[in-house]
Amino acid sequence: MEDAEGLPGLRARSDSMASTASVSTSGRLLLRQRVVQLMTCVEDLSSDEELQEEVSRTLNEAFLLCGKRGAREEERFRLHMVTWNVGTAAPPSDVSSLLELDSEKPADLFVIGLQEVNSRLLNFINDMTFEDPWSRLLMDTLAPLGYVKLISIRMQGLLLLLFAKQAHITFIRDIQASYTRTGIYGYWGNKGGVSVRMSFYGHLICFLNCHLMAHMENASQRVDEIEHILETHAFDTDNVPNILDHKVVFWFGDLNFRIADHGMHFMREAINNKRFHLLWEKDQLNMAKKKEAFLREFQEGPLRFKPTYKYDLHSETYDTREQKTWLGFNGKKRKPAWTDRILWRVMSSDQDAAEEAETNVKGEEQEEEWKGEEQTQVKELVSPVKVTLDSYTSHMSYGISDHKPVTGTFILELKKMFQTPLVQLCAEGEWSADQDALITYSILEPFPSSTWDWIGLYKVGFRSYSDYVTYVWVKDDEVLYNEEAVQVYVGMNEIPVLGGEFLLCYYSSNLQCIIGISAPFQIHESKVAIEGGLASGNIGGLENATSLDSNQDF
Repeated sequence: MEDAEGLPGLRARSDSMASTASVSTSGRLLLRQRVVQLMTCVEDLSSDEELQEEVSRTLNEAFLLCGKRGAREEERFRLHMVTWNVGTAAPPSDVSSLLELDSEKPADLFVIGLQEVNSRLLNFINDMTFEDPWSRLLMDTLAPLGYVKLISIRMQGLLLLLFAKQAHITFIRDIQASYTRTGIYGYWGNKGGVSVRMSFYGHLICFLNCHLMAHMENASQRVDEIEHILETHAFDTDNVPNILDHKVVFWFGDLNFRIADHGMHFMREAINNKRFHLLWEKDQLNMAKKKEAFLREFQEGPLRFKPTYKYDLHSETYDTREQKTWLGFNGKKRKPAWTDRILWRVMSSDQDAAEEAETNVKGEEQEEEWKGEEQTQVKELVSPVKVTLDSYTSHMSYGISDHKPVTGTFILELKKMFQTPLVQLCAEGEWSADQDALITYSILEPFPSSTWDWIGLYKVGFRSYSDYVTYVWVKDDEVLYNEEAVQVYVGMNEIPVLGGEFLLCYYSSNLQCIIGISAPFQIHESKVAIEGGLASGNIGGLENATSLDSNQDF
């Protein structure tokens, strides 16, 4: 069974989507089409000087506007990635060093990919009902530092989680998760890939966490598996349906590629003397990249750390098992290998322009070739993403698994395609559980709204979008609507009686993300709570009053 996080589902309702405007990509492509048409019209322009002057003045204004947009400096964001085959073990008590939380330059995004998370039947059922232990640990660690879990996806033992600083989450949109099974001819999810794609300030990025076939002799099968995943892995969108359609792709996980040919003695001597470069040539992934063009598109940092597999548990000693065979079981020692890897692929400007041009003509009856100056203008409109590897290393101190975790820290350099959230919202007046309350929100940029959109009330420092204390449906609970603002009603029985510091988040069902966050505000303690000596309990996401006298028998 596979699961990506869902939406509040406390009641059934019909979903009549009302799209308020086309998405930004469609608008951008339409603009490019108009530019191409304009170039043709200029050739046919009459000799009317007044008309020519008017067209020239309008174009000058357009270029000035584009110049202001293009003058924005590229901004830098830090992305910290983790891949770890945890060997069904329970999480350690502390992952601070793994996440490099003591860094002087904190990360903007965390992406954590785990393999072999305990998926025994009882554990898996429990994890589907509640948060799994790994997700809980990571949220408890990162939430106090201002990070919010955007999404997670689980396929048996494969788990992928994305966290972002709260300041970024309204600019991370179009979030989708998917998976591909490759175990037992594609019918079993013990091997395969899970992914999350998103738009980060308007730039499409995809993260793919894989666990490929094991054993030295299966190198070609591993190549076939990743090729199958890249070709068949699909998202529910017309613009970028496949992994390689994204501007940036990060591919990582327990890829299970081994070091071929070298004997155990030679390998250990090279490792002990830190002469890792002697092993690179026979690394199966490096060898495969020389043969397969699609693999050469992926970059990887230098392997200047010890091979990450296979270790005795709770040690830095490679496999010391006795070699013995019993009932056909092959008990020979495993050679060290860099099974755990992080690679990335950046779409070139030519590819980017071609992809968007193809989208522009998709679905139209006639096709148009873009050549010469027209194609050059398209390339200039493409805003690239630069990816720079800052560090690539393993963490030897973690010994709960026979794999060592690997981390990669990257710098993403890009221009923000937008500067404001889609929705602005605030809490009206003073809030307490003694009276009903109102939320006011305004739509700053058009987006495809839905009757499933909702506004959640969150405590400051919330861990994920599902951590709401309560929520209201934006359509069902609407009390006032005009062109400038919308007001939504919140009943006093849904407001926490003990109060505290809270904020509001607007969740878009179609974009599957938070698109607006209010400033923090104070909910005052209820007079009823003060006078009656009541404490708050939380049942089903709604704050309820219970007696402070916990010793009373019922």
